[in-house]
Amino acid sequence: MARPPAHGSVVVPDWHETTEGKEYLACILRKSRRRVFGLLERPVLPPPVAIDTASYKIFVSGKSGVGKTALVAKLAGLEVPLVHHETTGIQTTVVFWPAKLQASNRVIMFRFEFWDCGESALKKFDHMLLACKENTDAFLFLFSFTDRASFEDLPGQLARIAGEAPGVVRMVIGSKFDQYMHTDVPERDLTAFRQAWQLPLLRVKSVPGRRLADGRTLDGWAGLADIAHVLNGLAEQLWHQDQVAAGLLPTSAENTPS
Repeated sequence: MARPPAHGSVVVPDWHETTEGKEYLACILRKSRRRVFGLLERPVLPPPVAIDTASYKIFVSGKSGVGKTALVAKLAGLEVPLVHHETTGIQTTVVFWPAKLQASNRVIMFRFEFWDCGESALKKFDHMLLACKENTDAFLFLFSFTDRASFEDLPGQLARIAGEAPGVVRMVIGSKFDQYMHTDVPERDLTAFRQAWQLPLLRVKSVPGRRLADGRTLDGWAGLADIAHVLNGLAEQLWHQDQVAAGLLPTSAENTPS
């Protein structure tokens, strides 16, 4: 598998905060609220700014209770469940995210289709894991900063889920980072994990999203700012992997910045 690219080397990191970026982001919002897209829907852009779409399937993996469903909800701009209920089957969620490429200054609309399945269902029904892994472009492995066992389970998850898929992007996300004062996973362990596995490791918070003036509706712009680093990270890793697979980039240490 190709070495992960350096942060910001493929996608312009803060482009979503620029005037140009906000013009593109407006197509995934409606009156400052995130739009919800079905499997066959897509954002509509004015003809002068029509752009190419890159679609990817992403399987979200992790122990029960680490926040898989909550993470996908945050990425899609949906309400995060206040009480944990294990996902009983396979749940798919579509998230669109425009990003600007560093090398060409092209803007690409990334379409991420997240697949989430409860741990019990995966263990009980073998076909569910096969369905989640089939034609998957990336694996997201979650652990919780408040659950040491979920962190220690990561090597087993990586071997069990991604062991037979060397060409698939792998990323690790630590949830409930806002509860870091009560963490069961110290920084030295994260550093050791990154050095051993050479995988991108991101952090997300579990606090409820900010609201609009009515006190009820989630603020779409604020929500995008909270999760932009995750969506940009996915876009960067997946686009890079596609370039390597197409033979447009080297595959190993020769691709490492000097």
